Amino acid sequence: MVLSNAKGSIPLYMQIKELLVARVTEGEWAPGDIIPSEMQLSRELNVSQGTVRKAITELVENNVLVRRQGRGTFVATHDVDRALFHFFHICNDSGTKTLPESKTLSCRKKRASRQEASKLNLSNGAQVVYIERTRNLDNTPTIIETIILPNSLFVDLGKRQVRNLPNTLYELYETQFGITIHRAEEQLRAVAATENDASLLSLEAGTPLLKIERIAYTLDGTPVELRISRCSTSRHYYQNTVL
Repeated sequence: MVLSNAKGSIPLYMQIKELLVARVTEGEWAPGDIIPSEMQLSRELNVSQGTVRKAITELVENNVLVRRQGRGTFVATHDVDRALFHFFHICNDSGTKTLPESKTLSCRKKRASRQEASKLNLSNGAQVVYIERTRNLDNTPTIIETIILPNSLFVDLGKRQVRNLPNTLYELYETQFGITIHRAEEQLRAVAATENDASLLSLEAGTPLLKIERIAYTLDGTPVELRISRCSTSRHYYQNTVL
């Protein structure tokens, strides 16, 4: 990548930002790795330390990097705190957010539907890993999840025993498959509980549920997960803080 400060070109700090993102995307720096210091990068790229700092600050704000006081700047990883506060938006009526406990119902391979293939940018009929599970909040079944993943990226996942799937899947994607989720888009709508939903959540069929459809993307914008959650809101609600 050629850096340029010519008039009308992309600002230097944005060029630095793109370069750092490329290094993460291409695997030069893996999740959890410490990156070179601002001074080292400024010398390597022949730009000011302030320019490097501005690029890194934006990547920290975008949850690509994380600063650790006295230790340096690291590539962000998926730990319990990030799973809870960055990607999970369900709170109980007192406003408390806790990570749900999951029970996997099935994990298998199947052919993607036309809609699933479209949302994941797959060819029609491509094979996907199909996971179904329930999630308990405050010891009560509250969420039913259907998770669809491209089999080409998660070849071994459909072969795993159901009991071996962890509670926080994003950490599994990262550590076992080298796939890090960096952002997600969600759509919400109200739906009625089906007979199966009602049985799993101990509700009456037809009870209103909150349906959350999420597409999760890697840093380079590749969609790698379609997740459909159906949530009981009798004791919980969806909360998202806009900054």
